[in-house]
Amino acid sequence: MNPIITANQLEELINEGSDVLICDCRFDLTNAKAGFEMYKTAHITGAIYVNVDQDLSGKKTGGNGRHPLPTPEEWTKTRQGLGIANHTHVVAYDSHGGTFASRLWWMLRSIGHASVQVLDGGLDAWNGSFSSVGRAPKPLSTKPEAYPYQGVVLIDEMEKNVTAQERKMVIDARAPDRFRGENETLDPVGGHIPGATNRCFKENLVAGKFKSPELLYKEFVLLIGQQKPGTIIHSCGSGVSACHNLLAMEAAGLSGSRLHVGSWSEWCSDPKRPIET
Repeated sequence: MNPIITANQLEELINEGSDVLICDCRFDLTNAKAGFEMYKTAHITGAIYVNVDQDLSGKKTGGNGRHPLPTPEEWTKTRQGLGIANHTHVVAYDSHGGTFASRLWWMLRSIGHASVQVLDGGLDAWNGSFSSVGRAPKPLSTKPEAYPYQGVVLIDEMEKNVTAQERKMVIDARAPDRFRGENETLDPVGGHIPGATNRCFKENLVAGKFKSPELLYKEFVLLIGQQKPGTIIHSCGSGVSACHNLLAMEAAGLSGSRLHVGSWSEWCSDPKRPIET
């Protein structure tokens, strides 16, 4: 399934009566309540709200990053509460170019859930009906099976990769200034993991929508060269915007790359780890 769906395609599915669960993933990294407030003001009719902090993250320890993964069991319980069965067709959207919606996309795809897409252009591209009446999720009567995450890179591997003779390529999705260690406002330390390469997630977009698969393919191949997608590790600030690069590579036909979920917020939590600026 194409990881990206257009507004027209989604509207056609709705008009056909297809069973689609629409998830509003709007969020603000500096104001955790802002996304739900926006949802209450107006959202795609029938959409439920999915919170990046509460639904798409696990418990923080102070050393595992700002948005650590929930355990497979916790994620199973959350999916049950949201009404996401193994066969559910999920369409996620936000108002940030797909940044937060991509996190939901990746978390489902990483456990083998194939029927999940991100709305291209997000809420700004939607020409269908809006509502200010919230829709409560319909929990599943039985808990779905707990599947392990695939494509996850843990901190031990990241530490070994920094000193490896043949490093795996790390692509950092943050803005260039934060990658350089400038204007850091979200994490206590600025900089990036030694050896990482910067491709801001916004480079995947034109006027708020994803570039064509052909253009994305050309740009990522130019970036990774002869390296196979399966050797690529994606990083960012806390494992959210990195999912945008993962989705873009998937859309370009370059599937198989992996995610360092803890990303910079996990890496910089230990002062013993080296830092580049």
